[in-house]
Amino acid sequence: MAKTAIPDLITPGVIASKLSVPLHRVLYVLRTRHHIRPAARAGRLRLFGKEAVALVRHDLNAMDARMAGTERGRDV
Repeated sequence: MAKTAIPDLITPGVIASKLSVPLHRVLYVLRTRHHIRPAARAGRLRLFGKEAVALVRHDLNAMDARMAGTERGRDV
């Protein structure tokens, strides 16, 4: 019998912990970026894979870069 690998799925709280950002920032990205979807659900919990973590990290970095640009007085 072939064994299938169990995917590493994590909650938004664990994503926030891994990225060292507040939970509300991760939830904002997940709520506003409809292309980031949960890989699975366990009851009401949304579970995300590694790809989602990378996308959340990218969007948070882009948001931070935009904010840094506007703080310096120029609009990025």
